[in-house]
Parts: sequence; C-alpha cells; structure tokens
Amino acid sequence: MTGAPDRSQTRPDAIERNISDQVAATLGREIIRGVHPPGAQLPNSEEMCARFRISRTALREAYSLLSAKALIAARPKTGTRVRPRDDWNLFDPDVLAWHMQSSPSGAFIADLFVLRQMVEPAAAALAAEANSRETIERIGAAYARMAKGKDGSGDLIEADLEFHMGILRATGNPFLSALGGLIRASLFAAFRYSWEGAARIQDSRLRQHHLILEAIRAGEPEVARARMRELLSDSLEDVRVFLAGPKS
Repeated sequence: MTGAPDRSQTRPDAIERNISDQVAATLGREIIRGVHPPGAQLPNSEEMCARFRISRTALREAYSLLSAKALIAARPKTGTRVRPRDDWNLFDPDVLAWHMQSSPSGAFIADLFVLRQMVEPAAAALAAEANSRETIERIGAAYARMAKGKDGSGDLIEADLEFHMGILRATGNPFLSALGGLIRASLFAAFRYSWEGAARIQDSRLRQHHLILEAIRAGEPEVARARMRELLSDSLEDVRVFLAGPKS
C-alpha cells in the first residue's frame, strides 16, 4: 500500500533548487514587465535574500538560471544588471511563459504570429504532401475534440494546441516538431486569447480548422498552406480584440 510522499525525507538540495526556481520565476516576470528594466541594476544580495527569505546559495542559483536565459549578467564591481531585451532568449520555454503570464503587449503577440506565419503554413503544406494516415487521424482527433469542446464541455484550447502540434509533427521534420515544443507555452496562451477574442465567431474559426484538415487529408499542399495562412491572420485579429478589452 502506498501513501502520500513523506516530505520530511525531501533532500535539502532539492528544496533549495525549488526555492531558486520560484525566485527566478518571480524575478523573470518582473524583468519582463519592466519592474527591472534593461540596464537596471538589481538590488544587492542582502536586500534580495531578505525579500525572499532565502540563503545566498539559493539566490546565486536563481541568478544562474536567469543568466542562462540571458536576462541578467553579473559584472565585477558593478553588480548584477538586466541585459538588453534583444539579448533575451525568447526560445527558452520559461522566458516565453513569463511573457505570456505578464500581460503581453500587442506587439509581442504580433511578433509571435510573424514566426507562426513563417512556419505553420509551410508545415501544413508539408503535412499534406506527406499525407500520412496516422498523423491525419491524430489531427482529425484533435479537431473532433475542438468541435466537442466549443460549448465548454471539453478543453478547447488544449485540443487546438494538439491540432497545430500534430501538423508540425506530421511534417516528419524534427526541427519543426522541436520548435512547437519550445513555444508550446506561448502557443497555449495565444490560443486562449484568440478563442476569447473570437467568442462570437467560434463556428467560423472551427470551420477554418476543418478546411485545413480536409486539405491535408486530400493531399493538397497549396490549399493547406493558404488555409493556414488565413486562419493565422484572422486569429491574430482575434487576439488583438481580446487584448483591447471591451469597448466602453
């Protein structure tokens, strides 16, 4: 018989890493929101340790995590400073997630969709060329879940994510599949924004997904490419509607 894990047996180094991860996430989101703008020096270690009630070791580990993501840099005699925005590793899953958790700007979302427009229409065309029964069934199953979940009875956003991830995987290109995994968190948030922005036209967006599926199933690469391009363009507008908020 198994019971709840005995937390008293948790190794101290594991606890320290968890604390460091939490501190890094908090500071990462603050940097992205502009609480600590590019070029700014972070408070000294005494202040940071007191603020988070952590040891210097845990703080150093948190800083190491942020340094690896190119958000901060430590310099002798000048302290730890926030790096220029252009240096940030936007393909790091945590950095992307922190952006999406920090009220992303319309410009950031638009940049994300530029990347999607460069990748996903081509991926849809490749998926149509490959015309694999297994991957078509996977994409079709994701679409069926989307249709079922549109009334709130299922997870529409997760199903939408799996639809697009299925297309990336259907290309058979490991780099495209890996890209989808890297930006999964940001895609999930973008899908949530786009569906909320499209609240009154969900049937239209579902139909667009269905047309992409049918083009892939029929082995029509250029149709699949065009349909995906159209969906992404309309979805970006849906996100903008959501971010603009209700009109007074």
